[in-house]
Amino acid sequence: MYISMLRLLVGLILLISTACGSLALWYQLYDFPFAVSLFVLTCWSVLGIACVITLGYRYRRRMRNLLIAYLLLGAILLIWWQTVTPSHQRDWADDVAYLLKSEMQGNQVTLYNVRNFKWRSESDYTANWQTRHYNLEQLVSADLILSYWMGPHIAHTLVSFGFDNGQQLVFSLEIRKERHESFSAIGGFFRQFEQVIIAADERDIILTRSNARQEDVYLYPLALNPQQLRTLFLGYLTTAESLRTTPQFYNTLTSNCTTIVFDLARQIAPGIPLDYRLLLSGHFAEYAYEQGALIPGYSYSQLQTSGYINVRAQQANEDPNFSRAIRTDIAAISKED
Repeated sequence: MYISMLRLLVGLILLISTACGSLALWYQLYDFPFAVSLFVLTCWSVLGIACVITLGYRYRRRMRNLLIAYLLLGAILLIWWQTVTPSHQRDWADDVAYLLKSEMQGNQVTLYNVRNFKWRSESDYTANWQTRHYNLEQLVSADLILSYWMGPHIAHTLVSFGFDNGQQLVFSLEIRKERHESFSAIGGFFRQFEQVIIAADERDIILTRSNARQEDVYLYPLALNPQQLRTLFLGYLTTAESLRTTPQFYNTLTSNCTTIVFDLARQIAPGIPLDYRLLLSGHFAEYAYEQGALIPGYSYSQLQTSGYINVRAQQANEDPNFSRAIRTDIAAISKED
């Protein structure tokens, strides 16, 4: 009985390690000739499966030899994995081509490479990167934005900051994909993408999701005082500067668009708890509501209903006052508070 359980445990470990190794090879060998990639992937997979099959028989010498070969190849794989490092030197897609850079003089912030594309569709756009200036003394609001791109449980998380002169600036942690790449949640576990902080105009980063991509977008006003607003804003700039000087890999689980909001929020409220909704990001606004981070005095259902902006965004597609237009119902509910 004990031997059977041990074999089962070893077999499970072999299957998991073989699957993980195969996925790592699949997502990292795309630059190699196809024949080479296929040969390496096949050797690793076949060896792992052979080890699992052999566990079910009493061929001890064969099993031992296969396991030794598997461990040796696994060691080589781990050594190779350490050589897979992030880089800023790749052929980037247009929408993540530049890194955000900031300069501060007192309360004056200058941001380089703020994105303000004009999107007609996902593939039809006019690229535009700008230098913008902001006064932190004029920072008056922040909104949590969730854009649902894959069902009700998964959403992209953004934060938009408002200034008393009407300016809005959105921060978003995203994959920095190359021209030939598209998003893959699985690839995000295996160092397929670097990460990047995008600072963008709302007409760019919100309108493209609600109008061009037809994603469901919700906007929730955050209940933050001036010092908390400043801390959150500067937290994004600090993260962006860190990524600009030291590239890092995106990770679907531990370093994504939602975990950065949580990490920065902990600078404001260190005691906020970990929660499953950091993974099921489509429910992150509900988590924020329970932590008292959304404007008070309303049920979550009321905030969710007033925060659905798609109809207003589509009507304001060419409106120069896009930011004000998408907040019409939200402004009304805020005035009641």
